[in-house]
Amino acid sequence: MPDKKVRIVPLGGLGEIGKNMMVFEYGDESMIVDTGIMFPENDMLGIDYIIPDFDYLRAKAHTVKGIIITHGHEDHTGAISHVMEAFDAPVYATSLTAGLLENKLQQAHMLDGIRLNTFEAGDELEIGPFRVETFHVCHSIPDGVGLGSPRPPD
Repeated sequence: MPDKKVRIVPLGGLGEIGKNMMVFEYGDESMIVDTGIMFPENDMLGIDYIIPDFDYLRAKAHTVKGIIITHGHEDHTGAISHVMEAFDAPVYATSLTAGLLENKLQQAHMLDGIRLNTFEAGDELEIGPFRVETFHVCHSIPDGVGLGSPRPPD
C-alpha cells in the first residue's frame, strides 16, 4: 500500500455561496475542480466580484495536472481567466460548459494556448494520478456533471 494520501483542500465555496474551488492532491500532483467567483454584498462598494484565494497552489503550480469544471454557472466558472494566468494545465468540461469557458477566455484574450478538452457525462478522465468518473446531474443549467472516483490512485 503506498504511503501517499489523497488531500482534499477547499479553496473557496465551503460554507459560503460562490467562489467554488477545490484541490485534490496525491503525492506531488494535484487537480483543481471548479474556478468560481462570488458576487459582492451590497456594502462592498467598488468590488465587481471575489475570486477564491489560490495562493496555496501558486508556489507549486507545476503540480497542477488538470482543471475540471463541473458546470457553467459563474460560481463555478467565473475565475477561469485568473486561474489560467497562474496555471498551465489542461481544462476539462462538458460541451456547453466548454463553450461558456471559451467565451470568457476569448474576452480575456487568453483562448490561444489553452488546452480545453470536452467530455460527456459518463466518461472517465485520467488527470495525473487521478481517475475521475463523471456522471450527469440534474441542475438549473444543462450539461452539469458530478465527479466520482471509480478506484483509488495506484
